[in-house]
Amino acid sequence: MLSYRHGYHAGNYADVLKHTMLLQAIKLLQKKSKPYVYIDTHAGAGGYSLQDDFAQKTGEYLEGVAKIWQQTDLPKPLLEYVEAVNAFNTGSDELDYYPGSPGFVDMTLREKDRMVLHELHSTDYQTLTQVFAGGRQVKVLHKDGLAGLIAAVPPMERRGLILIDPSYEIKSDYLDVADGVIDACRRFATGIYMIWYPVVDRERTEAMFDRLKASGIRRQLRIEQAISADTNEKGMTAAGLWVINPPWQLDEQAKATLDYLHGKFNRGTGFTRVEWEVGE
Repeated sequence: MLSYRHGYHAGNYADVLKHTMLLQAIKLLQKKSKPYVYIDTHAGAGGYSLQDDFAQKTGEYLEGVAKIWQQTDLPKPLLEYVEAVNAFNTGSDELDYYPGSPGFVDMTLREKDRMVLHELHSTDYQTLTQVFAGGRQVKVLHKDGLAGLIAAVPPMERRGLILIDPSYEIKSDYLDVADGVIDACRRFATGIYMIWYPVVDRERTEAMFDRLKASGIRRQLRIEQAISADTNEKGMTAAGLWVINPPWQLDEQAKATLDYLHGKFNRGTGFTRVEWEVGE
């Protein structure tokens, strides 16, 4: 939806899990020397100031990245995540900036790899193009991400990670995401698909997953963190990643990450789960 701005939510608890797992998936991809493409269907602005009006209005980062920013007992996936956030802040002790998903990937990109970034919001698109101006490995497109995904697969590299991260402000987004991913998998069956999702209405979220599970696509992994029990009241109670073709060991890294984050973010009735919803 064109009114959505991720700056309000940058660095919240959902971002911590999403970006930790994204970084780990990229690092696991890079264990092989062959090039890959990173495709982002809803790239946002590329990075965010935590001191601007968006972030200060909600303060969501204070209940997310700020809670683990200076911890010394982090498991390896979260340690690498915090190191990346620190690098984005140019090593400062102050937490002033937060990278978007393209920012995290850009910090790890090898010369032979590339990124394809979609952003429909005109202001965020302009910012994104400025951030990556002159980057020969990066293509920034001002278009709908799900349509762009279908046009981008299969990639010439035959290896890729696709992040699908819409706002879900439009109710049809849930099933549109499922249908778009199913279509993309038909064209590029070996790609890694990471679908970020919120739990605002559990029934709507599970309907998306039911469609994916019924598709015949194998190897579907759920990684979810709930900070409180499901409710009919307004607001997000949980968020996670639904991963198709996750790299080997990503499930183990997710468990270690969530075991730690549960102690930091749980509001008393929360839970975590890492479950293979569809196996080999």
